[in-house]
Amino acid sequence: MGKLIAVANQKGGVGKTTTCVNLCAALARRNRSVLLVDCDPQGNSTSGMGASKEHMPNIYDLLVRGTPAADCVVNTPYGDVLPSNKELSGATVELVDMENREFILKTALLGVKENYDYIFIDCPPSLELLTVNALTAADGLLIPVQCEYYALEGIADLMTTFRLTKKKLNPALEIQGIVLTMYDGRTNFSEEVAAEVQKFFGESVYKTRIPRNVRIAEAPSHGEPVIKYDRLSKGSRAYLHLADELIRREE
Repeated sequence: MGKLIAVANQKGGVGKTTTCVNLCAALARRNRSVLLVDCDPQGNSTSGMGASKEHMPNIYDLLVRGTPAADCVVNTPYGDVLPSNKELSGATVELVDMENREFILKTALLGVKENYDYIFIDCPPSLELLTVNALTAADGLLIPVQCEYYALEGIADLMTTFRLTKKKLNPALEIQGIVLTMYDGRTNFSEEVAAEVQKFFGESVYKTRIPRNVRIAEAPSHGEPVIKYDRLSKGSRAYLHLADELIRREE
């Protein structure tokens, strides 16, 4: 049975989708079976894995129309994807009146969970019903935090949502880990932010830090993870190290 990890941070621009795509691809490179569930209406995880946003059926069909997850999955060289597009933006409104609305994604993924070692859910940059569905379905919460000013801004709100979800909807939910992104080792400031995050989250912070790297930024425009776009880049090596660290913690 696969480990299901929600990747969330309602603060935009922290590397959430980038981490989803590249961590999935790195784990696939390490011979782990992975599925990326794109719960963000922007669909950037879908295109970042080389899948089409126009693929039908997609996660909207899964959540609203009850289409089986296996029918929605797209195979890519970097792992499987449950795709998304802007159609998903209306799902929150449609889910409100549905029975057991917080458990729809969890129930839907039960049919494919045993097929994968890891399932990652890319959450939208907001604390709404799609994110609550992801946290209710997940075994762990992975939080990307950028090494920039106001790094911890909004984290308190996310942790409140985490605690409420754990208390009322998913008692098994745990903090999977904190990933420091956009780290610049040439500056004292990045190290100061890293120390602040370490003080706040302790051992939950991964030792691997994702650097600020132009190759990571360029890769999505080619519809590829960075480990395919430039496998020798600092960004590629960092995500492979992060995958190794995640595997060591789990196994």
